[in-house]
Amino acid sequence: MAKINFGGVEEEVVTRQEFPIEKAREVLKDETIAVLGYGVQGPGQALNLKDNGFNVIVGQRKNSTTWDKAVKDGWVPGETLFEIEEAAQKGTIIQFLLSDAGQIAIWPTVKKALNPGDALYFSHGFGITYKERTGIIPPENVDVILVAPKGSGTSLRRMFLEGRGLNSSFAVFQDATEKAKDRVIALGIGVGSGYLFPTDFRKEVYSDLTGERGTLMGAIQGIFAAQYETLRENGHSPSEAFNETVEELTQSLMPLVAENGMDWMYANCSTTAQRGALDWWKKFRDATKPVFENLYEEVAAGREAQRSIDSNSQPDYRPKLEAELKELRESEMWKAGAEVRKLRPEK
Repeated sequence: MAKINFGGVEEEVVTRQEFPIEKAREVLKDETIAVLGYGVQGPGQALNLKDNGFNVIVGQRKNSTTWDKAVKDGWVPGETLFEIEEAAQKGTIIQFLLSDAGQIAIWPTVKKALNPGDALYFSHGFGITYKERTGIIPPENVDVILVAPKGSGTSLRRMFLEGRGLNSSFAVFQDATEKAKDRVIALGIGVGSGYLFPTDFRKEVYSDLTGERGTLMGAIQGIFAAQYETLRENGHSPSEAFNETVEELTQSLMPLVAENGMDWMYANCSTTAQRGALDWWKKFRDATKPVFENLYEEVAAGREAQRSIDSNSQPDYRPKLEAELKELRESEMWKAGAEVRKLRPEK
């Protein structure tokens, strides 16, 4: 692995240069990769692996919208698309990519399909880290590995088609065959990772749950809402409030951060904006740090995981989820956003 200095801390990472796709194909040439689940991560990983020349099949429940999506994407029933149980039996590497609640429900079926020397692959450390809560305890004679792309399956596929890659973490929880590390790195390269950095299942799920509830999704929506509402309460129009809260951030400033960092983005803004940002960012840090500390504590204690399991296992989970998403979608801020997006020049 290559050694890279990340802000003064030296870490080891795996790049495509040192582990090219040809090497990945050689490592996995005798494997059948069964991708179970075709929801969030499944399509991107399965299609990227197939396009990269690996032997891939998909397992999905029949008579479902995701089965129909798999067929539309080119998977052939009876040849490369099967019911979950049959796909699991055919695979030597089982990519367990159902939702966390789905994994709990289907685990007994998957466990029966595992043969000595198989590999059980995750893209989230949830099921293994909280095994006392999920009941997912793999047999000792299989490899248990993880590749976690740092983004959605949609982004993974889109970036692959653009000739780019999405960075991923990887981990080995159990090495029964003494080839688990080569297997997991080959799979990480195969699914389209930009580079791979090592972690373990516990750190992956702790960071992932904190990030999703924090800056990636939960906190950012909360901050958007707080600023938008403040502007509206002080007489600003919906379009002005949305543009100053969301549109400028996502369309102008975040691309600059992605390109060269926060300092570079600051340097490319007005001196007034620079002064204000430098004066205020520590106030926001100090205000939100206690919330993040509490969030991490809830994740580490397993309480956040239990809330997720309890909620997502309810029979009325999807209707309740849709109601909550509808509340967001039909809020003034995001209705305003829909109109702003229509007015972008590329439209």
